[in-house]
Amino acid sequence: MSSSTNLMINLLVLLALASLLSPAPALCYIHAGEASSVVRTPNGTPPPPADAYRTYIVLVDPPPHGAATDDDGHRRWHESFLPGGRRMDDGADQARIIRSYTEVFEGFAARLTAAELAGVVSKKPGFVRAFPGRRTLRLMTTHTPEFLGLTRGAGFWRDVAGYGKGVVVGLLDTGVHAAHPSFDDRGVPPPPARWRGSCAVAATRRCNNKLVGVKSFVDGGGGGDDDVGHGTHTASTAAGNFVAGGASDRGLGAGTAAGIAPGAHVAMYKVCNGSGCDDDAVLAGFDEAMKDGVDVLSVSLGRWSSPPFDEDPIAIAAFSAVARGITVVCAAGNGGPEPSTVSNDAPWLLTVAAGSVDRSFSTTVLLGNGELVAGQALAQQPNSSTSYYPLLFSEKQPKCNELAGIVGDGVAGHLVVCQSDPVEDESVVSAMMATGAGGVVLINTESEGYTTVLEDYGPGMVQVTVAGGHNITEYARSSSSSAGGCKPNATVVFDNTLLSVHPAPTVASFSSRGPSKVAPGVLKPDVLAPGLNILAAWPPHLQHGGGGGGGGLFKVISGTSMATPHASGVAALVKSRHPDWSPAAIKSAILTTSDAVDGAGNPILDEHHERATAFLTGAGHINPARAADPGLVYDIAVADYAGYICALLGDAGLGTIVRNESLSCGKLDKNKIPEAQLNYPTITVPLPRSSSSAAPPPFTVNRTVTNVGPARSTYTVKLEIPRSLTMRVSPEKLVFSGVGEKKDFSVTVSGGGGGGEVVEGSLSWVSGKHVVRSPIVAVPQPYLKLGS
Repeated sequence: MSSSTNLMINLLVLLALASLLSPAPALCYIHAGEASSVVRTPNGTPPPPADAYRTYIVLVDPPPHGAATDDDGHRRWHESFLPGGRRMDDGADQARIIRSYTEVFEGFAARLTAAELAGVVSKKPGFVRAFPGRRTLRLMTTHTPEFLGLTRGAGFWRDVAGYGKGVVVGLLDTGVHAAHPSFDDRGVPPPPARWRGSCAVAATRRCNNKLVGVKSFVDGGGGGDDDVGHGTHTASTAAGNFVAGGASDRGLGAGTAAGIAPGAHVAMYKVCNGSGCDDDAVLAGFDEAMKDGVDVLSVSLGRWSSPPFDEDPIAIAAFSAVARGITVVCAAGNGGPEPSTVSNDAPWLLTVAAGSVDRSFSTTVLLGNGELVAGQALAQQPNSSTSYYPLLFSEKQPKCNELAGIVGDGVAGHLVVCQSDPVEDESVVSAMMATGAGGVVLINTESEGYTTVLEDYGPGMVQVTVAGGHNITEYARSSSSSAGGCKPNATVVFDNTLLSVHPAPTVASFSSRGPSKVAPGVLKPDVLAPGLNILAAWPPHLQHGGGGGGGGLFKVISGTSMATPHASGVAALVKSRHPDWSPAAIKSAILTTSDAVDGAGNPILDEHHERATAFLTGAGHINPARAADPGLVYDIAVADYAGYICALLGDAGLGTIVRNESLSCGKLDKNKIPEAQLNYPTITVPLPRSSSSAAPPPFTVNRTVTNVGPARSTYTVKLEIPRSLTMRVSPEKLVFSGVGEKKDFSVTVSGGGGGGEVVEGSLSWVSGKHVVRSPIVAVPQPYLKLGS
């Protein structure tokens, strides 16, 4: 898991428990025309009593022509679906309709009983579908712009992308600390004339040309203040203004802070609080952002698992936003390192995985034998002395909570070495330090490997990798058993901040991985971005680490929540440079220009320093400077997505997601698009299995590229494939004579690993100026739906 985790581990555990203990069924939905509700309960929980009120999100047809000309008209249409009056019959005199939606889809959120939904609402003409409202969404930088190749002053960032000026980045999150200097509007012009957003009354006095919108859909509305910290952190990462000098977390990572698009405008839609995020509030945030006219929508939220797209209100809402030209950027999730944990995996979303940066908040454990073990710590102390402490480690009870339960006050005067247990570490470490321990060395879990998610448990704690922990414990064992009985000891030296640390980037252990369970024929996640130990803005009234009181203006936390706004900021830079590009074109530009190698030119590694697969990195690590000038793009129109949805989900899915009366699967019959044939910038090829001893037949995928570079351009194909694959591209050369010109090509693949394993390669279109790279993932047939 992650450390937005520092604040997020406890939050995520509470959310997990809440979803497990909730009487609400998981993934319950009702089809139009069915006699009763169809309940899908993968966790086996029973449905609530038929007479129990709960929130349902109801999708309906648009009102009859001319029946609704304003929001009040739409609300009256929605009220026409209610049983009886507008208020509940439970004695509380509460309004049934909580929210009305007109942009993400036509519909509403209402308090209903299951019996009312099945017996009355679902039988009304115009009813489409209903979902139970759930609280299953969870919340998922001074140096990162430089790490991504962005340098203040002359160059791409200022002269080409204009720091993202003219673009409005919206965020669905926990609110914003508007008074933070990251949201000062120095040097930021007014928002574009098309902007229709505003600030809630309580936040108006702090809104300006940088922070152009703040609205809340939780806690009774209000001013959108951030009482969690998450929203302030993500907003400043995406588009925070320059904050010169002294931007640090208690002296660590000091420098000038800036978001990826420091010239862009920020609009915050508060849809979450410390208890989590409700579907109906998130949908309201989508709805309002679309009305206001955001250009990019950053969504650092996700589910524990992804439902089918036509059963996921968030995927449906995001499709409506993308159809309006809004680039929607989402977190891949913090479910790693397990495979097939990726969330937000619809192909119309830009799905972001989390990686490391080349910075370490370095601390060294100096062993009594002279060996140095590298570690990290957030709460660093002055190196006023080099006192050595005897090591306290137990082979039989290696975990911190186990060791503390045995030795009790015996930790006093010792440097305690123990294995991490994320659920209990904070309380255990605090108790050890309060008892007089000289310090605590926390060893990563095996699954974390070399990924150190820095935790803020107060002074005295050092975190080391599995490899570093092994070196310390081996020294403790060997010294304890050596002749003479010399007691092992060590001291800790704090080194502050180190840059140019390698390898970097690597994939963070918590970052969710593909393949998608819902749509395995489209490679997810899409791209890798910085998400490990990210320094960004923080509300100063919120606590840092152990002890009471407030903290500073910046804080280090981790998660795909932190990776997402990095990609959102890059999308804003590209949008600023190319305001007429579609969301699919912007995504294509980001994917095809991403880096397949790390900063030293070596393959990107995972948390165990083994070569990371495309199911971890997507197309590669994000590269802002190249993304604004990709040469070619793989564009996808709404009709193409409709054909894909027809092939995947049929008419029911199309009617739920696309909601366009002019489109039907019957009309799209000849244009149904199987997963492998969607014009996606990455290529996933199903390898058919032959029923005989003969070689399996080849499989062909088709793609179309659009020239967005020089009018007269010639591209030649370059393939990087393993020997086990045979690949033919036709044609092998693409010659363009104009900007916007399209060219088709096909890729025919045969062979494979022979053992049913996934095989990876790449296809690049190379001109004198551009390299347009697409990873190719060849997957055994059972994973995918065939179609050509």
